Amino acid sequence: MYRKQVRRRRAVLALLVLSSFALLTATYGEQSGGLQRGVSAVFGPLQEGADRALKPARDLVNWFDETFDARGENDRLKAELQDVRSKAVAGEAAVQENGQLRKLLGLDRSGAIPSGYEPVTGRVIARSPTIWYSTVTIDKGTSAGVKVDDPVVNGDGLVGRVSSATRGAAQVTLITDPSSAVSGKVVPGGVEGFIEPEVGNPEDLILDFLDTSKMIHQGQDVVTAGWRSQGRSSLFPPNIPVGRVTDASIVEQQASQQVHLRPFADMRSLDLLQVLTGGSRN
Repeated sequence: MYRKQVRRRRAVLALLVLSSFALLTATYGEQSGGLQRGVSAVFGPLQEGADRALKPARDLVNWFDETFDARGENDRLKAELQDVRSKAVAGEAAVQENGQLRKLLGLDRSGAIPSGYEPVTGRVIARSPTIWYSTVTIDKGTSAGVKVDDPVVNGDGLVGRVSSATRGAAQVTLITDPSSAVSGKVVPGGVEGFIEPEVGNPEDLILDFLDTSKMIHQGQDVVTAGWRSQGRSSLFPPNIPVGRVTDASIVEQQASQQVHLRPFADMRSLDLLQVLTGGSRN
């Protein structure tokens, strides 16, 4: 009895397989129009129902695919934008540095730097931690010929002097430091005096002048005086640009023999500096 049931089931399975092949043959045969339509009529609703049932799943899969593709595209665009920005910043930095080097070269060629000095160019690597704009540190030291008291300039004019040095670095005390004093001269006119900082304001220097018989006017330039006395000379050579007179009140000149000037060099944004090495101070 059991064997008969097994044979019957096998026969039914074989019949179904043969029927499937027959349907496929009829579907792709040349004279299968009627039968194909019949099969479509029978299975069409089933296929439509299956499509409807599976549509949410297909939509979900498509949504994940599109989301991942969009995220990948977004990451790629962000990376490209970052690359463009980095190149733009590097380009701007190169242009700025080139401009500073041109200014330094122009100062060297202008004759403001006397013969006998050998300029050593260094980059600022540290700044004063206070708001007084007192010191900066550059990446050139004694191994490059830098010594204590060497004058320091940038492309705009006088910056300060070397106050300490190691083999690979040097500290520069700026002319805006409270301890700084530079002998200066007004041009034209020749009025001389000492340049000191207005404490706390890196954009304001004070010239205490000595000759009360001459008046100083707004807009006049001030350079280093570079004095010599009894075989000794100033730390700073003559005629290095320092600043321009911004306030020359007659009342203040008569009362305190002072005028205000703005330094040519911006002490807040120093980058490339030049140490004037090898000069004689004797």
